[in-house]
Amino acid sequence: MGVDQTELEVPGDAVGRRVSCGEERATVRYVGPVPPTAGLWLGVEWDNPERGKHDGSHEGVQYFACRNPKGGSFVRPAKVSFGVDFLSAVRQVYQINAEEVLSEEISISSKKLTWEGVQERSFDSLPSVLLSHSEVNGAGAEGEIKKTTPNVRWLDLSGTLLSCWGDVAAIAQQLDSLEGLQLSNNRLCLTSDPAAHSQAFCSLRVLALNSCDLTWPQILECAPMWPQLEDLCVVENTITEMQRPDGVLQSLKSLNLSSNPLVQHSLLSISALPRLEQLNLSSTGLSAIQFDDAAPGSQTAMFPALKHLNLDHNNISEWAVVDELAKLPGLVQFSCRGNRLVSSDGNPKTANQMLIAKLGRLVVLNSCEIYPEDRRGAELDYIKMFGEEWLKSGGRSQSNTQFTCQHPRYQSLIDKYGAPEEGELKKPQPFALKNQLLRITFVFPDDADRKPIEKKLPASMGVQKVKGLLYRLLKVPAADLRLSYTSPKMVGTEFEIESDLKTLQFYSIEDGDQVLVRWT
Repeated sequence: MGVDQTELEVPGDAVGRRVSCGEERATVRYVGPVPPTAGLWLGVEWDNPERGKHDGSHEGVQYFACRNPKGGSFVRPAKVSFGVDFLSAVRQVYQINAEEVLSEEISISSKKLTWEGVQERSFDSLPSVLLSHSEVNGAGAEGEIKKTTPNVRWLDLSGTLLSCWGDVAAIAQQLDSLEGLQLSNNRLCLTSDPAAHSQAFCSLRVLALNSCDLTWPQILECAPMWPQLEDLCVVENTITEMQRPDGVLQSLKSLNLSSNPLVQHSLLSISALPRLEQLNLSSTGLSAIQFDDAAPGSQTAMFPALKHLNLDHNNISEWAVVDELAKLPGLVQFSCRGNRLVSSDGNPKTANQMLIAKLGRLVVLNSCEIYPEDRRGAELDYIKMFGEEWLKSGGRSQSNTQFTCQHPRYQSLIDKYGAPEEGELKKPQPFALKNQLLRITFVFPDDADRKPIEKKLPASMGVQKVKGLLYRLLKVPAADLRLSYTSPKMVGTEFEIESDLKTLQFYSIEDGDQVLVRWT
């Protein structure tokens, strides 16, 4: 730390205030001397801990605490800005960048707006104000906002120098028509009496608090301030364990929890929200969900109003999760890209067909509309795909609970379309061993000098045994072999043979086909 004799006047309430230093934001944790250097220092905790140098200590003395061991620094007051009041920021932004601001698109949560309808640049006609990454630190003189910008309905205060919810409320209470508020990338101290500020946010419908380092209990603590809130976006916070929102958030229609490390068993804590229609749980690490109040094929009482669900980029690999989601009575729009749900043939299109067949009320999957012919095709293919298992479990008279648990909609699909013919479910059984043998030619596309090898193999032979045979012929470890095949019936198409546990017959390999052998 060097000596900087230049000192600006430091506010008396500086500790806890937000400051900017260049493009970085920080919270003041200490004001005072730091011996042996002369002069006044500010101890700050950076929003970006990589900007810091230490944990708030110097030469063995702890001046302030940081959550991150490298998140703190000492800076001279002259190096930071404590910001300006709301109207000063409005004048700076709108008088300097009026043309740019009036052409910008406003995005708060999932809502997008433009400046349409603004005929003049007078502040009192502005329906929206964008002060993102400005240095707003508070409301300023009482009543001035109400006089100057009385018609603001949408307000962006993301990444500002506001320090606490009281500062936000002091601005909001002067904006009687405020419907949407963007507060992402702020660090706001909680208020001692949140309900006291409910009048300030009485018209608020849409709120974004992305990247604000909030936990779910903190959000619930703040929630009494937002009595009419319908759309809450809290992406990239530190939300883990969730608790029931008793008496708060009851008007919520849309909730975005994306990119939070959720504890999945606690997710059902929000399942009683009576009006929740849209829920985004993408990138939250979810692998399972279970509605124990409903048997397979019946409807759960949880999430009673839910229509749209996003589970993109999670760890879902079991089809049982989809069967649980089928219990949701109103689910019509579903997205699950970037998971590990695979069908037996490994084809993503087949997996999508299974999703459509299992979720009978779905009209949009992964942002694509499901047309009636798509649903009919998916459901008929699903019947054929699992028809053999259905017959083995007893068919129409079956009482096999295991099959019913794995395929809760199967019987209703049979009722809808009728049972398939046995010929559609099973391949004809040959009468003699010689008819079961397939003449297969093994070729080696990456080894031009190796001659093709022809073998007669039973259709019931497993891929693992085929690889064992090739190991004996080629002396290449079975684990290194990659197989695919081509058929003279479909010239130019190569089909992957992915699973060692399946048979040649499973892959529809027929007499006269070629198996292409490659290895690493």
